[in-house]
Amino acid sequence: MNDRVRVSEHSSASPPGIPGSTLTHVELVWIEKRIEHWIRFGRVAQERIIDRRRRAVSFRSNAVFAFVRWSSNCFGTIRSRIDIVRAVSRGEPYSTLPSVRPGGELLLSIHGWPKVERVLRAIDAVEAIGVDACDAAPEHWCHVHNRLTAGLEPRVYSIDRHRAWLQRRELRS
Repeated sequence: MNDRVRVSEHSSASPPGIPGSTLTHVELVWIEKRIEHWIRFGRVAQERIIDRRRRAVSFRSNAVFAFVRWSSNCFGTIRSRIDIVRAVSRGEPYSTLPSVRPGGELLLSIHGWPKVERVLRAIDAVEAIGVDACDAAPEHWCHVHNRLTAGLEPRVYSIDRHRAWLQRRELRS
């Protein structure tokens, strides 16, 4: 999905005052109706307000989160994008993303409002069965990415599929 792959050192990922942090940091911007960056789901480990329009949120290693970026000008929407990212641990390869330090493993990367809306509906469907979207199988988000990229409808995430994921995860531990 992204040809900008590096190995995580997390040394340059630390915001000022947090040396050697192993968190993944995301800078969010909110300028009403112009630039809107937000987290759709994910468990935030830390939050820091930078100013009235910007804040930074941080995620622990292996946390999955959805990062939405939207911007417009006087003619309408010029960019809409959603990335579902797994925060990486020290030494793991990662892809770089704007506003994400150091980067992460991209599970899904979709742009264009019609497709972004379909991803948001897929997230809503996961949450509708009682599963927090950040706990869903990472492979599901890769599946959603691949199906939407191919112009196909993604399969629905079921509670049975979620149980199978939980069992696989337990066996890996």
